[in-house]
Amino acid sequence: MSRYIPLTDIDSNAPALWIDTQAPLGILHDAAMHRIRAVTEALEEFANEQNENCEASMPSYWAKVLAVQLRDGCDLLDVLGKNLHQII
Repeated sequence: MSRYIPLTDIDSNAPALWIDTQAPLGILHDAAMHRIRAVTEALEEFANEQNENCEASMPSYWAKVLAVQLRDGCDLLDVLGKNLHQII
């Protein structure tokens, strides 16, 4: 596995955001959990919203925003899993 791999949810051919695959496992885990918790909390807030004046495009917008964070978290967990399999 390469030392640095780009996040998979990029919008260009030249990625600017990378994961250091040799980062300590705790750091990879913390970064993944931070992103996944942020998505979870935002979705919980969105689900609890009782605002009927919300524009129809807002759920689509938030879905895209949250999907980026969730994909980043999954990328980090993939690297963490590969590193753990090398140890075991």
